[in-house]
Amino acid sequence: MTMRVLVVAIVLTAGVASAQTPPSASAPSASAGSTQQPAPPAPPALPSCQELAGALQTVARNDVRLRDWPDLARYREANRAVAAPAQGEVRVVFMGDSITDAWPQPRFGAFFPGRPYLGRGISGQTTPQMLIRFRPDVIALAPKVVVILAGTNDIAGNTGPMTDEQIQGNLASMAEIARANGVRVVLSSILPVSEYHVRPGDTAPPQTTRRPMARITSLNGWMKAYAAANGHVFLDYVPAMTDAKGLLRAELSEDDLHPNAAGYAIMAPLAEAAIQAALRK
Repeated sequence: MTMRVLVVAIVLTAGVASAQTPPSASAPSASAGSTQQPAPPAPPALPSCQELAGALQTVARNDVRLRDWPDLARYREANRAVAAPAQGEVRVVFMGDSITDAWPQPRFGAFFPGRPYLGRGISGQTTPQMLIRFRPDVIALAPKVVVILAGTNDIAGNTGPMTDEQIQGNLASMAEIARANGVRVVLSSILPVSEYHVRPGDTAPPQTTRRPMARITSLNGWMKAYAAANGHVFLDYVPAMTDAKGLLRAELSEDDLHPNAAGYAIMAPLAEAAIQAALRK
């Protein structure tokens, strides 16, 4: 259903509800000996203008999402502008979600200066979405190495409930596609989360509830074993970014989920070391 049809449906529904509202009138007097009928139930209240505006915004967002669920259009033009690798070029593509998406932003420092590294992260994405766009956003760019950082949004249920087995299957499929095309694989651990920046009055659950550390630890353990068994490199960010409680260090994030400049400063050399390890395999 398109957004236009949904908007018309909302407007018509409001109009019908308004048309069905009985006009106010004085109740007829009952004749002697007659039984008075109970008053009809009050019609449901019409949505407010603010509620209708919110509904329309939701419809618009969902319409865009359903027309391009994996967001293949996000990097389409950028990919067309990428030339074939030069002789001797060691191109690397970073595939991921918002953590990868934000990494090249200047406020987080230089993104691997002097290196032909490309960021292909999309905020909010889950592994099934990444799997669909893996060919145009990774394979078609002919990198030597792909660095995959994914899974935290699956745990949070951004595109619906996901089991650990489903997440593992999608990660394995991306790794298999890469290997079949001569691309070496770095599987990055899911970053830890914390609950140090919850503000008074926040109604949203803390990140440790949306993304339980137990599931993060379990999936990271699977990734480490899978990488070892299949000749890939496992990039473990966790030891350098957790505190004594096993949570993301407070000074490395502003929202308990995404790294800040200090967080990326820790991640960058670890990623570079993992890339070099993959090239030696």
